[in-house]
Amino acid sequence: MNILILGGGGREHSLAWAAMQNPKCDKLIVAPGNAGIAEIADCARLDIKDPGAVVQFVGDNAIDFVIIGPEAPLAAGVADALREAGILVFGPDQAAARLEASKAFTKEICDAAQVPTAAYAHFTDAQAARDYIIAQGAPIVVKADGLAAGKGVIVAMSVDEALAAVDDMFAGSFGAAGAEVVIEEFMTGEEASFFVLCDGEEALPIGTAQDHKRVGEGDTGPNTGGMGAYSPAPVMTDAVTQRALDEIVRPTLAEMVRRGTPYRGVLYAGLMIENGAPRLVEYNCRFGDPECQVLMLRLGAQAFDLMQAAAEGRLGEAQVTWAADHAMTVVMAAKGYPGSYEKGTPIRGLDALPEDSQHMCFHAGTAEQDGQIVASGGRVLNLTARGVDLKQAHDRAYAMIDMIDWPGGFCRRDIGWRALS
Repeated sequence: MNILILGGGGREHSLAWAAMQNPKCDKLIVAPGNAGIAEIADCARLDIKDPGAVVQFVGDNAIDFVIIGPEAPLAAGVADALREAGILVFGPDQAAARLEASKAFTKEICDAAQVPTAAYAHFTDAQAARDYIIAQGAPIVVKADGLAAGKGVIVAMSVDEALAAVDDMFAGSFGAAGAEVVIEEFMTGEEASFFVLCDGEEALPIGTAQDHKRVGEGDTGPNTGGMGAYSPAPVMTDAVTQRALDEIVRPTLAEMVRRGTPYRGVLYAGLMIENGAPRLVEYNCRFGDPECQVLMLRLGAQAFDLMQAAAEGRLGEAQVTWAADHAMTVVMAAKGYPGSYEKGTPIRGLDALPEDSQHMCFHAGTAEQDGQIVASGGRVLNLTARGVDLKQAHDRAYAMIDMIDWPGGFCRRDIGWRALS
C-alpha cells in the first residue's frame, strides 16, 4: 500500500515508524514531516488543512490510505473530502471531530448520553463568566472552547487566576478558540489517557497512558503540550477500563450515531479517576502527543493493521496483542518553552542513539540545516524506550537523554515519578 500521513510532529514520526514496520507498507509519504521522519519516509510540502489540496495530492501520488495525525485537518473537514473522493482514511469526519473542536459540544453530548463528567457552564460573554467564577469560587477550571494546541486549559487555584484566564481568553490570547469559554468544576483524583479505535459501530480499546502536562518537575509550572508519558497507566485497572468503556466511551459513540455523525478513528478520552470511578475530562479526536509515541513503540507493526481495520469498518474482527511490557517517552524541549524560545540551535549526539524495538528517538520540532539537525520548535525530541517494567523503560529513556548534546534544550528528569514511587 502507498500511505500518506498528515502531520509533522513526534506523534507522526511514531505513526510513520509503526507503519514502516508493517510489510503492507510499500511507500510512505509524510506531509510536512520533519528531519527525523525524512530518514525513514518521503516528506512533502502540502497544506494539510486544505481538503482540496490533500485530495489532489492523494490522486497525484496514487495513495491508498491516509492517516490524519493532528486535530486541525480533522476540524477542517479533510477526512470528509477524502471519503467523498472514495479514499480510505483514518480519522473522524468534521462533524464528529467537534468532540475535540468544541468543548461546549462535548458537554452537550455528555449531558445527552449521561456520561459522568465535571459540572460546567458555557459562556460567550466575559462578564457573565466572571460573575460565575466569583459565585463558584476556586479551584476551578477555565477552558477555551475551541482548538488551542493543547494549551487552552487553565486550572486556576484562585479566583483571581480564574478571572485573569477569562480576561485573557476573551482578549484573544488563544485567538478564535477563546471566543467562547467553558468553566468547569475542579475534579480531584488521578488523570489517565484511554485510547479506543472506532469504526462507526465497534469500539476497540488499544491502550492507556499517563502524561505530564506541566513544564516543571513535580508537575509544577505552566501547562505544555506534554513533557513526557508512559504506558500502561497503573490507575487504569481492568475494572476501571471496563467502566470507562461502558459508562463513557460507548454511550458517547451511541449518541453520535443517534445524531447521524458516527465516529470513525481514534477516540482519546482524558479521564479523572477517583475511588475506582472514572469521569471524563475531555475528548481528543486523534492520538495524544506524546502518548502516541509510547503506544506505537508497544504496538509496533500491528498498529497499522488496527488503523486499517478501523478505516474499513472491520474492528469487530480485530484483536490487540499486548506484550507484558512498559514504555516511557521523555520530551526534550527548547529552553524557554512553553514561552519564547530560540530556533535553529544545533543538536548533536543523535547518530549514536540506539534505534530498535526497545529504543527510538522520535523527532518533533527538528529540521536539517547545512547537514546538521537543528531545533525548529518548542518540543523537539521524544526519547522513547520499552522495558519489562516501568523502571527499565525509565532508565533506558534517560540513558538516551544523556547521550544528547544540546545546550539549547532541557527536559524534566522525573517523568513517571508517581508510578515509580
